[in-house]
Amino acid sequence: MYLSNQSLIVIVVVGVIAGWLAGQIVAGGGFGLIGDLVIGVIGAFIGDWLLPQLGIHLGVGTIALIVNATVGAIILLFILRLLTRRGGGWGSRFGRRW
Repeated sequence: MYLSNQSLIVIVVVGVIAGWLAGQIVAGGGFGLIGDLVIGVIGAFIGDWLLPQLGIHLGVGTIALIVNATVGAIILLFILRLLTRRGGGWGSRFGRRW
């Protein structure tokens, strides 16, 4: 998959919007504004890869990109929140004592 500079900028902008939307949709303790925005950018890459693998094509255009990235961000937030709730969070996994 080839990504030009312009498509990378689009993925980042769409990811920021998707991260905010996913933070609003997924209930539970959040990662904060910056954390949810980073999740959105990573979720944009996940959604861009995962949905076509599943045979799901939402069409073309900005709205389809935002929905695609939001789905990826929701999946990522759900997985991260499952991991951080179990066993006391990231701090207990690495030997930190709070």
